[in-house]
Amino acid sequence: MTDPTSGIHLTATSTSSDWTIEELVRPGLRRNPRRAHLLVSEVLGKHIPVDPSVVTGAADALGDLVLEAVGGSDVDVLGFAETATGLGHCVAARLNAHCYLHSTRRDVPGTGVYAEFQEGHSHATDHQLLPTSPRVLDPQLPLVLVDDEISTGRTALDAVRALHAVTPRTRYVIASLVDMRTDEHLAESAAAAEELGVTLDSVSLAQGRVALADDLIESVVALPEPAYNPVADHAGTITRVDAHWPETVPDGGRHGFRAGDTASFVAAAAEVADAVASALEPGRPVVVLGHEELMYLPLKVAAALSDRGHPALFQTTTRSPAYVLDEPGYPLRRGFEFLAPEDDEAQARYVYNASGPENAQIVLIVDAPADTDRLFASGGVADVVAASGSDVLVVVVNGADPQRLIVSRRATPLTGPDFGSYAPNEVTWLLKDLSDISLEADVAERERRIQEGTAHYAESLPVEYQPDAAYRELFEEVLHDSASRLALAVGTVTELVLAERGHDIVLASLARAGTPVGILMRRWAHEMHGIEIPHYAVSIVRDRGIDSVALKYLADHHDSRSVVFVDGWTGKGAIARELSAALAEFDGADFDDDLAVLADPGHCARTYGTRDDFLIASACLNSTVSGLVSRTVLNADLIRDGDFHGAKYYAELAADDVSNHLLDTVSARFADVRDAATAEASAIGKSDRTPTWTGWASVEKVREEFGISHVNFVKPGVGETTRVLLRRVPWRVLVRDAKAPEHKHIRMLAEARGVPVVEVPDLAYSCMGLIKDVT
Repeated sequence: MTDPTSGIHLTATSTSSDWTIEELVRPGLRRNPRRAHLLVSEVLGKHIPVDPSVVTGAADALGDLVLEAVGGSDVDVLGFAETATGLGHCVAARLNAHCYLHSTRRDVPGTGVYAEFQEGHSHATDHQLLPTSPRVLDPQLPLVLVDDEISTGRTALDAVRALHAVTPRTRYVIASLVDMRTDEHLAESAAAAEELGVTLDSVSLAQGRVALADDLIESVVALPEPAYNPVADHAGTITRVDAHWPETVPDGGRHGFRAGDTASFVAAAAEVADAVASALEPGRPVVVLGHEELMYLPLKVAAALSDRGHPALFQTTTRSPAYVLDEPGYPLRRGFEFLAPEDDEAQARYVYNASGPENAQIVLIVDAPADTDRLFASGGVADVVAASGSDVLVVVVNGADPQRLIVSRRATPLTGPDFGSYAPNEVTWLLKDLSDISLEADVAERERRIQEGTAHYAESLPVEYQPDAAYRELFEEVLHDSASRLALAVGTVTELVLAERGHDIVLASLARAGTPVGILMRRWAHEMHGIEIPHYAVSIVRDRGIDSVALKYLADHHDSRSVVFVDGWTGKGAIARELSAALAEFDGADFDDDLAVLADPGHCARTYGTRDDFLIASACLNSTVSGLVSRTVLNADLIRDGDFHGAKYYAELAADDVSNHLLDTVSARFADVRDAATAEASAIGKSDRTPTWTGWASVEKVREEFGISHVNFVKPGVGETTRVLLRRVPWRVLVRDAKAPEHKHIRMLAEARGVPVVEVPDLAYSCMGLIKDVT
């Protein structure tokens, strides 16, 4: 028979590595009216089974060329579906890339399309980019676009244009195993770079040219129909293994794979390999067959099986129909055509060669969307491959969930110094950074809209009131005078928590008033007991509940039973009630709603440092005593499903920040109050701590006596009264003793804002702040 590829001539022009064109590709044919030839890769593991070390070796060499091109810079990497999804991931791994993302032709319900582009010559032309969030890519980094072969470069240029239109960056690198572009194509690339105003480099292992006979398409169309699906005298067996995969660990780059995902991926892939190995005969050779875009995970499983004593080759299925001919020297000796297993697909799919050493078992690895009846039915991939005489082990990787991954990706924890002025080991903020968004509203207008019911208080922020120098001097005086009392309350509540909940706990402060308290409790536990306690800050919003995404994060990363919720103080007990209700409605975890507070004057909590209504210095200021972080925001325009609640970092207020100064001042008194705190915790632990909610009753009494329309206009306690003066529209301040030293800052704030101070000797709290009705 005449060589069917005689109309395809490959010419090497140069090489940038130890690889040659001949070692990398061989010509093949496909019945495609747009492009009748294909370059069959010898190193990719798509059409030809190859040793997994060959794939990684070629990818490593390509990655080294990229590294040289970008001068060692960190990068993002984009791989092209379907052929280069595994290659791109291998290159990203070599570079320890910030993020790897590959294009996809699979529709994934519930995911947004970040960008789209076309591959004109392909059998399947549409490419989508579906990252969990645009934030997984860093526009400050060079973007490396990886494909197995660059023929014209137009697909890569279309991808660059699409991405640049969404998120511009200054540098792109096109990386390929072989670069077959002509001078005309190279000129198009240079023109595109000039048009976009970017640097556009290209690297490849080898470069060459493809010359095609004028009648190639016609001659391929005229060839006899290819002989798919060989049938043996005796069909092979079909068995199934279900392999667990963590829901929030990406099984590839379809939705973005960050450098931080590597360790969890490696661990999960090792478990899959163990599950496969346990289902194989000892030492039996295998051909590990991935499914279309699922290339990197099967590649890693093949390598792991090889390490476990199973001679292993690797390849994957494909969407592309190619011409099959069982002739020596032709790369596609046999082929299988089968129904796509995905429920939303009806097109044919293909796999070529699927052959290895004698008695090799085919290990087909698919993900959950491909686990349908068609996978095993007549005409499905397992059926047609087994009919050729090969034993087929179908491995279904269950668990990877795009929606859960999207949620976990949107919800990215924050730490200082990037967010807030606290040290990163002191607190992890389970918040969304809204620092660049203008959320501050005029205090009076904001109050009017809240009271009218046209806006919720958590949808915007009050303007951060910055007291004058005299007030800041008073803060220093208050902090100095109250530091020991505050340290005693910290020690007492921490000892109580440790005694009742044990040392293996997690602190979850209610941002923002609870955050400095949680840090102080964490410091006490470390300094007094030598234990390190994880500490998070989460948002809770009155009438909206606690941040469920933050709860999910805590439940995913810790035993939910070990989480201790922390706040600064109780007033009426509204937040304590809100916490209990929210935790009762949260499914899938077992959180304890016992709120630990420094001061519980409202008798709303079981776990407290004191029930005295005393001045907690952190209540005297706004963000400048709370890590420069705003109160939390829950605004539907900014907080989407899957996002943490939001907050701002007021880095511009750093000169006035006393957050760490407060922590250090109070921590310095720990040793002095250690014995007293231990004794006080023991006494409280033995007492009847049942909440009586007496504070709520006293608030109702004040509301009636002063003719206040709503209980939310009454804010009891030193801390809440201070908040009213700092960020609401105050009407009156009620005090039990007009000359009490702990009210000095309140009197100063009230005078500055022209708010009357009224003495009420029988007040249940030391003071109350009354909000003005502005409707």
